[in-house]
Amino acid sequence: MSKPVKCAVIGSGFGGLALAIRLQAQGFQTVLLEKRDKPGGRAYVFEDEGFTFDAGPTVITAPECLEEVFASAGKKMSDYVELVPVMPFYRLLWEDGTQFDYSNDEAELKKQILKLSPKDWDGYQRFLEYSKAVFDEGYTKLAHVPFPNFWSMIKVAPQLVKLQAFRSVYSMVSKFVKEEHLRQAFSFHSLLVGGNPFKTSSIYTLIHYLERNWGVYFPIGGTGALVKAMVKLFKELGGELRLNSEVSEILTNDKKVQGIRFGDGSTEAFDFVASNADVGHTYLKLLKDEEALAPTRKWVETRDYSMSLVVVYFGTNKKYENIKHHTICFGPRYKELLDDIFEKGTLADDFSLYLHRPTETDPGLAPEGCDGFYVLSPVPHQGLADIDWDKTGPVYADKILKYLETHYMPGLTDSLVTQRVFTPKDFETTLNSRFGSAFSIEPVLTQSAYFRTQNKDKRVEGLYFVGAGTHPGAGVPGVVNSAKATMGVIQSDFPRVRPRPAESTVARSHRPMSSSQESPAWPN
Repeated sequence: MSKPVKCAVIGSGFGGLALAIRLQAQGFQTVLLEKRDKPGGRAYVFEDEGFTFDAGPTVITAPECLEEVFASAGKKMSDYVELVPVMPFYRLLWEDGTQFDYSNDEAELKKQILKLSPKDWDGYQRFLEYSKAVFDEGYTKLAHVPFPNFWSMIKVAPQLVKLQAFRSVYSMVSKFVKEEHLRQAFSFHSLLVGGNPFKTSSIYTLIHYLERNWGVYFPIGGTGALVKAMVKLFKELGGELRLNSEVSEILTNDKKVQGIRFGDGSTEAFDFVASNADVGHTYLKLLKDEEALAPTRKWVETRDYSMSLVVVYFGTNKKYENIKHHTICFGPRYKELLDDIFEKGTLADDFSLYLHRPTETDPGLAPEGCDGFYVLSPVPHQGLADIDWDKTGPVYADKILKYLETHYMPGLTDSLVTQRVFTPKDFETTLNSRFGSAFSIEPVLTQSAYFRTQNKDKRVEGLYFVGAGTHPGAGVPGVVNSAKATMGVIQSDFPRVRPRPAESTVARSHRPMSSSQESPAWPN
């Protein structure tokens, strides 16, 4: 009987978890290594004063790709975790008093667009058609497919040109919609994956149709409940999760992965390694002594990285019913603020914010009569702005909370029960993120698909990547689909590994877009 193939996945974020499940389900002896005391990576969870806070991703879209991960092991996601629809998807607020509830309720959406700009309804319809075309090409066909060589990029180039992928998200939205509030409403999505709407390829407008098609969801118990569900499945399959297991080096010899060196100096042999750790950290730290990767390290050093974030987690002893689950608070400037963040490296006096109130959907995440929140502000990464966040962080956090109190949450300061701040320094140290970037390599066209970190390294055998820094990119659907792309190249390299028998199968489902007021819960 042949010896089982033993592999390590570094990092237990959604990408690492999805890949580890697929590997273990297909017969690979998989060890999932996590630096911290809990799994989840950016989707870490912490509790304080009876509040449960999801530290990272909270917008769950394209649930079909998550369902497919469970199906790869013959399981149904609904047996492990409950996802419920969030309506509206987002409430958008501006300082001038404008409010826009964005969802896939066609009638309500039309009513709001007509109220803001009667002339823009027809243009929005055309934008939705364009977004669907991009979704069909960029997501359905390409999101889970690796781009191993330049030829693979050339083959899709004609369609990308036809879809005007060279234009920015904001530019493409503006082609169809003229009113400025609406332009911001339909272009901010690229910020959710670390991209500047004025630079990010219009391919990312597919997010709009993706949400209209499947909806926006939230797991009961918080995003951490989804992490727990995936960990449970991985362990049921026989996978091994090791917490508090920091990796200090990926060991190589003769351009081939040999194993792992841990922070305590111990080593362990593996047939191959897949890194869900930050791409910059992996190449510049974990593989710093591999001579064959010198050109790759230089390439990594010259990439443009996404913005960072300041995140304030806080709980209140009262409820703010006017705040929806996902709320976007636009500041007085849009393009100018984004220029400060992405181009100038300036910590501006104003800001635009994402405010998360999960207790609207799941009150159990806070004590009775209380509300739990986090608010994040995009800020420059440390490569652009060398800021002392130990000093600046608390001051900036207080400024954000006072802004919320003045504009949207009266009495906030007096109602605070708990508060915690996470800054670019924490992204850099706790999450090993290059420059404290929150979303890895910036999602511009020249850093996408083939031009992004490969799912399989070309210079060192047995080295693979999964997560935000590789194809297709950041966001929950992005990193989960990266696991499928990476799994495809691993299976090509190890065709003799026999998969575990599946107990049941769940087919991949592409739901039609619904115009009903309430999206059906996923899964049924």
